Amino acid sequence: MMGPEASEEETMIQTNGVDHVVLHVNDVERSKKFYTEILGMTAYREDERQVFLHAGRQGVALFQKPGDRPLAVGNDLNHLALNVASGTYETLKTELEKRGVKVTGRPGEDHCIYFSDPDGHRLQLVIPS
Repeated sequence: MMGPEASEEETMIQTNGVDHVVLHVNDVERSKKFYTEILGMTAYREDERQVFLHAGRQGVALFQKPGDRPLAVGNDLNHLALNVASGTYETLKTELEKRGVKVTGRPGEDHCIYFSDPDGHRLQLVIPS
């Protein structure tokens, strides 16, 4: 039990980043193509049912959804926000739309771009200020 009376030898675990977030998808190969070709992530481990991707120092893992139940996106995960190294709202929006991705924004917030992956997971690009 950790509390004020805990000794200095008992150290709380300190996380220092996110290794990966898992998204269930209907088609691993289709989703891999979306995340690598449109969002610039790099696959580093994969098989026919899953692929692990690097997005800078963090990662996203795409797993083939289990069973026959449809995906219930938006219930278990509201959205995944991704930092981008460069670009403006307009240039990033244009690039996504050029690739057939429908883009929405947040009224009054020109540094946030929202869109969905092929399975309907809501994604956000956070543009540096």
